[in-house]
Amino acid sequence: MVTIWKDIGLTSHNRNELIDISSLIATEVEKSSIEDGFCLIFVPHTTAGITINENTDTNVIHDILLTFDRLVPKIAEYRHQEGNSDAHVKASLVGFSCTIPIISGHLHMGTWQGIYFCEFDGPRNRKIKVNIYGE
Repeated sequence: MVTIWKDIGLTSHNRNELIDISSLIATEVEKSSIEDGFCLIFVPHTTAGITINENTDTNVIHDILLTFDRLVPKIAEYRHQEGNSDAHVKASLVGFSCTIPIISGHLHMGTWQGIYFCEFDGPRNRKIKVNIYGE
């Protein structure tokens, strides 16, 4: 069993933004030379997350962000004093990690799927931790 840890830096440009990181992750998997295993992606931030969704129609991203803003408005009766409670809630709803199978040296994902870093308190410099493990 081989395991590789990698930190990848990202910069978000908007307060709420989904950034397609599929090619970044795929490149790391290919560089690892692991043929069969798993890729774990973890976001070590409390106001950002990670998700997998459609990456061919940008309207899907628009719709996701619109829905989050409607479900979790920026201004509400929050008690957290930093003014970013909505970002914490959105990140908790999305989650902070995902695991993708690696088969024959490539991420095994659906035709329309992409990996998205979800920024809810930007713009910021962020990082993601990637663990590629297998044989």
